[in-house]
Amino acid sequence: MTGPLSSLRVVEFTGLGPAPLAGQLLADMGADVTVIDRASGPEDPTDINRRGKRSVALNLKSEAGHAAATKLVSGADVLIEGFRPGVMERLGLGPADCPETLIYARMTGWGQTGPLAARAGHDINYLALTGALHAIGPADAPPVVPLNLVADFGGGTMFLLFGVLSAVIERSVSGRGQVVDAAMAEGVPAMMGLIHTMIARNTWSGDRSSNWLDGASPFYRCYECADGEYISVGALEPQFYAELLRIAGLDAPGDQMDKAAWPHRVAAFAETFRRKTRDEWAEIFAGSDACVAPVLNFEEAPLHAHNANRGTYRAPGGIMQAQPAPRFSRSETRAPAAPGAPGADTNAVLREIGYSDADIATMRDSGALT
Repeated sequence: MTGPLSSLRVVEFTGLGPAPLAGQLLADMGADVTVIDRASGPEDPTDINRRGKRSVALNLKSEAGHAAATKLVSGADVLIEGFRPGVMERLGLGPADCPETLIYARMTGWGQTGPLAARAGHDINYLALTGALHAIGPADAPPVVPLNLVADFGGGTMFLLFGVLSAVIERSVSGRGQVVDAAMAEGVPAMMGLIHTMIARNTWSGDRSSNWLDGASPFYRCYECADGEYISVGALEPQFYAELLRIAGLDAPGDQMDKAAWPHRVAAFAETFRRKTRDEWAEIFAGSDACVAPVLNFEEAPLHAHNANRGTYRAPGGIMQAQPAPRFSRSETRAPAAPGAPGADTNAVLREIGYSDADIATMRDSGALT
């Protein structure tokens, strides 16, 4: 195996959302990631979060299946699980049941403790309690749901990975593992330093769509074009704003940050951008620093010249997906490949941890392997 994390052995308990993406990203970086699945199943080439991983299907309620899981975990550096608090303990696989050197990564919405710890939730709920959801969307409508990228994968997956790799570094000093308690409802606030700074300086209004980063300003928003498609404008800095005005032929005298003038300028800018198609504007602004880019859909994004040049997207087996990120000067990350089936690697993985073919046959006959 190659990649900067090729020395890392990870056991992931099958689940949904942020935890499987964390395992996928570790596998992209070369980590040996083995998923413990509940049951074997057919290959699903669309299950991108499984790429680069191996799978064993174990019945954790059987003595032999539980013993195999325990043995697999005992040889791992990291365990990833995304269940509600207490589930792994009831399975006899909680932190206290594992080696002291193991980094035990727990992914939840609310965290391992607190009044909501045992409650169900989704990205929209976790985002709602941070204040961030309230700030997204137009002033005269309900808050807009920003897909599930913010809490699930930004506040969840990325902070789980940050915690895991921090613990790996710390273990190289102390020789001990620890529990990583990653909560989506805490990861989102951790990303809000700039917003909290502006709130503290009284430069951020609590009213939705009244600030320079929430779509109120004429220089940081999207505009509809002649063909019904959209162009994005992000000309925050004065020099980029001046470039925007010059290239688009916009007339906007006065202070760029004069909020009183924003509604009039938004209307004027909108009228201008409706005169040409999205792709015509993209061509006009090509090569400039006006911070203007076409709003592409999922099918168009891989075809954009920059993305194509960088090879940002790949389509193994015809399934479009992102290539591993980030990139390294020396380490070679794992190329995207079609994911394997749940349970497909059960025999191979069990052999690696000391089980004979006869042992495996007995376990399968007993129902320990699913």
